[in-house]
Amino acid sequence: MQDLLSHFDQQFLGNRLGDWLLAGAVFAGIFLVVEFIRGLVRTRRERWQRAGSPALELFGGFAAATSRLVVISVALYFAEELLHLPPRADRIFEIVIVAGIAVQLALWATVALGFGVDRHYRRQGAEDTGARASVGALMFLGQLAIWAVFALLALDNLGINITALVAGLGVGGIAVALAVQTILSDLFGSMSIALDKPFTVGDQLRIDDVEGTVEYIGIKSTRLRSVSGEQVILANADVLKSRVRNLGRMPQRRVQARLRIVRETPAGLLDKVPVLAREAVEAAEGAHFVSCLLALIGEYALEYELVYTVVNRGGLHIPQAMDIVNRGILARFAAAGVVFAYPSQRQVS
Repeated sequence: MQDLLSHFDQQFLGNRLGDWLLAGAVFAGIFLVVEFIRGLVRTRRERWQRAGSPALELFGGFAAATSRLVVISVALYFAEELLHLPPRADRIFEIVIVAGIAVQLALWATVALGFGVDRHYRRQGAEDTGARASVGALMFLGQLAIWAVFALLALDNLGINITALVAGLGVGGIAVALAVQTILSDLFGSMSIALDKPFTVGDQLRIDDVEGTVEYIGIKSTRLRSVSGEQVILANADVLKSRVRNLGRMPQRRVQARLRIVRETPAGLLDKVPVLAREAVEAAEGAHFVSCLLALIGEYALEYELVYTVVNRGGLHIPQAMDIVNRGILARFAAAGVVFAYPSQRQVS
């Protein structure tokens, strides 16, 4: 027994054989335990996704993004703490371990960013390719920033002075931003549209003097198909600076019309004007009568103001409803003997 124990006291590279065996056991134990946990999480990840728990879903993403090389680096770190190695070997282990931890933290941060953006994206319910392109650009910039930050942290932990590097990156970043500020403003405008969803593909917009249907939302521009048929291309930054009227999300439209009746109309017929207007409005599907009141006694006409609303059901429903109302008013007024007024002049000799 003593002979067996004496073997553990033999020195290899400045460390007892027992220390080497203990370090190997720690390395194997950590690696096997982490691998077991990763496998267990992977088998239950789909179940957690179906359960709809954000915390479990994010934890599953972290487990899937855990690199085996990084697990080896962490296991080596704990095993190396039990040994006394030469300074050069110690430095190599330190570089490998710091780099591995930085890579793993960057991977986890990337997963967290993707999870947050994707979750917000799914809550918005957007499926258009333009929004996906904007989210992809956002993810690329976010991942670039994450890897840059963790690379600098790793260099700093290894004892490398990063002050000059950070200053150089800052100056270079400012120069690049100034050179491509127009492109960046459009890019951030695209991200704002993708995340805030003021409009989506298929919505009908009125932007200043342009009215049309959104065909595509890109990284740099938004394209509308105008009512006259041509395609209008607007920079995303200009769209966000403008006052956008989203007609596609209008639940209903309020319509106001002036009905001018000749002043000589008998009082009995004047009482019928609101009744006939109400009948014409109610004959149109989705139209709701609000009021029809005598608003003005003009020089040549009695002006009634007709107000009604039309439910927006998409397509040409609102113009068609207005057409039905107008035709109904004309037919009912003609049948009742109500005459519309128009300006006229009499020449007296």
